[in-house]
Amino acid sequence: MTTFRRDSEVELGNCVGGIAARMNERVTEIGATICRKIEEEIAELREDMNSRELLGASVEANVETLLHALRYEIPVARVQAPTAATEYAKRLAQHGVSLNALIRAYWVGQRRMSELVFAEVRAADIAAQQRVDVLQAITTTLFNYIDSITRQVVATYQGEREQWLENRNSIRALQVREVIETSAIDVDAATESIRYPLRWHHLALVLWYPELSSEGDELRRMQRFVRELAEAVKTSAGPLFAAVDRVSAWAWLPYRSLPPDPVGTVRKFVRDRTETPCFAIGTPGAGVEGFRRSHRHAQAARAVALARGADDPMVFSATDPGLSAAALLGGDMAEARDWVSEVLGDLASDSDYDERLRETLRVFLRAGSSYKAAAAEMNLHFNSVKYRVARAVARRGRPIDDDRLEVEMALLVCHWYGGAALRRDPV
Repeated sequence: MTTFRRDSEVELGNCVGGIAARMNERVTEIGATICRKIEEEIAELREDMNSRELLGASVEANVETLLHALRYEIPVARVQAPTAATEYAKRLAQHGVSLNALIRAYWVGQRRMSELVFAEVRAADIAAQQRVDVLQAITTTLFNYIDSITRQVVATYQGEREQWLENRNSIRALQVREVIETSAIDVDAATESIRYPLRWHHLALVLWYPELSSEGDELRRMQRFVRELAEAVKTSAGPLFAAVDRVSAWAWLPYRSLPPDPVGTVRKFVRDRTETPCFAIGTPGAGVEGFRRSHRHAQAARAVALARGADDPMVFSATDPGLSAAALLGGDMAEARDWVSEVLGDLASDSDYDERLRETLRVFLRAGSSYKAAAAEMNLHFNSVKYRVARAVARRGRPIDDDRLEVEMALLVCHWYGGAALRRDPV
């Protein structure tokens, strides 16, 4: 039986579709606005650093799916949760973030989306009575969408949480976390429980893959990599491996006494392989405190690697000159970027030309302001170094004599963080 719609219903549908189409042109902006609101109101999600990028993808995907449903009059009952939304729910389950935080995110998102819809409808050139009808139609669909998608992601979260707790070695992972986070522990008892010699020397690793592959075997591949690495660098016992989630893990290499260059040996092993996970290396340490400190330094090195971007080499070590200092300065990248811009002026622009000038000035200052030493290190002519240094100072806009230390630190941040530390408005 054919169903005919009244002209008023067709007109209402056209108005709703037009508003949805206009908002869809700004879907990335709207998604970012909602994401910021969620992070402002739900500290648990803001503090889950490993999942923040996926939160943004989930929000934008939900906004886009909702707007498509409104634009093309797709019944909410037929709409499946976007892949990014289900993956985000899984990631929260793996990280132990509460289900309540996930549900609240959808409530906060619904409220902020409603505010944006009201603003869009107020700005539309439609009659007052029709404006009421449009708002009622959109808010009804929005409520039904949030209700349906929330039920789907909650089911995904619960299923993933149960599977994750069943599949991973949860007892050992929790015990490793206890060693890291608890100040006073029985060292011998902890050594026995995690089956790892805590009184020895350690080199910590943080390993990850940028995303989950279709095979979903990232944990197995990382565990095999750590095992083969330990054999290659001749550790004094088996390594310690603890899963964090399906795409990241922690590991420690044990030594009775440290070899001459353990970090260099690890890097040599990596150079001989074609496929490895991304990983960050801590500083060598002894005993329980060294176990913890090496891990903290590896985590800081990983933070630098992630902020720098996936296109760069993804083997970073806390022992690399200046990386630990850069990690401290880069705790808040927005603040660090503003500070770098203040210190370096136009030299902080994101261009190949300024990058060459910054690197030359960095090497020159590190070499004790010796043109000759910098030229030898960079394999450049003496006059080329002298010219670049002069141009770098000119680009900065003022001499470097009075605040040389700040200049060196700003150049260090640029060296390690790359484009993430540079000003966004090219000069």
